[in-house]
Amino acid sequence: MAFQKNQILTLSIESLSNDGSGVAHHDGQAVFVAAAAPGDMAEVRIVKPMKGYAFGKLEKLLTPGPGRVRQDCPVAGPCGGCGLRHISYAAECAAKTQFVRDAFARLGKLDVPVHDVLGAPAADRYRNKVQLPVGTDENGHLVTGFFAGRSHRIVPCADCKLQPDWMNALAARACALLEKNGITAYNEETHTGRVRHLYMRQGWHSGQRLLCFVVNGNGLPNEAEICEALQKEFDLTTILINRNNARTNVILGAKTRVALGPGYIEDTLSGVSLRMGVHEFYQVNTPAAEALYAKAREFAALTPDDFLLDLYCGMGTIGLSMLPDCRRLVGVEVVPQAVDGAKETAARLGLAADKADFRCQDAGAAAAQLAAEGARPDVIVVDPPRKGCDEATLTAIAAMAPRTVVMVSCNAATAARDTRWLVEHGYKAEEVQPVDLFPRTKHVETIVLLQKETL
Repeated sequence: MAFQKNQILTLSIESLSNDGSGVAHHDGQAVFVAAAAPGDMAEVRIVKPMKGYAFGKLEKLLTPGPGRVRQDCPVAGPCGGCGLRHISYAAECAAKTQFVRDAFARLGKLDVPVHDVLGAPAADRYRNKVQLPVGTDENGHLVTGFFAGRSHRIVPCADCKLQPDWMNALAARACALLEKNGITAYNEETHTGRVRHLYMRQGWHSGQRLLCFVVNGNGLPNEAEICEALQKEFDLTTILINRNNARTNVILGAKTRVALGPGYIEDTLSGVSLRMGVHEFYQVNTPAAEALYAKAREFAALTPDDFLLDLYCGMGTIGLSMLPDCRRLVGVEVVPQAVDGAKETAARLGLAADKADFRCQDAGAAAAQLAAEGARPDVIVVDPPRKGCDEATLTAIAAMAPRTVVMVSCNAATAARDTRWLVEHGYKAEEVQPVDLFPRTKHVETIVLLQKETL
């Protein structure tokens, strides 16, 4: 039976889909319902009928599911960030475990053990980095917030529960100072206005704090006074000005200069000492990332004579955290600033190039080059972007034939796809460990252990 728009159905929510929507069925056809929880009995309005399935809106909750909780953020739905604040963290972890199991069983068609998700140490206030768009509210005041889902409409948010209190307070104070000095928010449609984003970063262990103004121009009027006031009030280690004059949705421009302080903050991750500005990729949940790195290190099971290749290495933190276990590390990353950071870290640690070598190359091209040179890494760690590995990278990995591949992924679907490819080219998928780095959101990290099949 075909669905009709605005049709009201009474449905039982069975589970969550991997985008965080509730899943119900009517006459054997799936209905995806935003903000629904497993076990809910609800009246659902069909808002978008499709062939064989539909999208619905929760019209009336009749009976709450066992994992449903009171949502504690007034903008959690429209802001496009948190999608799971309406269920308990235990229910969220169970759902994320199932996301990953479904991906490997249904998409990867793999019979591999998928363990229960490793939950994060804290479900709130865990982010060490935020990038807040600056806009103007209906009263003409500067505000920060988050883009509504599938839009660039800012939903103001004075207290995001995923970021530390000082970041929320700093965003409000910065807007007040900017407004006092007659500085306007950037307007995407007209390409006018000055401030595009506020970028904040914190060293989780060091406590050091960074603020960066992303501006449409060369700087800010009364810049020195504004920066000095914010540095004093919020104990900021450094303040940067990033210039982005382009008509683009990309947040950061290419040029960044120092307004106050050294231009970076320092921290440690899994024992690796790091320096960060704004361009370097760094996991946003430090304690959970350390749990992820520890599990990846356990899967790698390196020995003192091993050669480790770290593809898509970012600032080199995964590889460097494993270096005490092996003889040699080569890291590959396409972002120049990240490679520079990895090299600088290696130099500060006194590591020679024959011990830790970082190369600025596309992962696929670098892997192919290493394979052509006859490089034989014993273990390869790969941590690709959401789109996963390209076939050139996977082909080169298979050609180098390491005994172990450890895949870290932020997208269980592409991880399952890439794991399937490696299984078809001589590897066995031994186990999968989901790790929650992003509580209260739909995202979950996945670590896969693959071993070379022996004849």
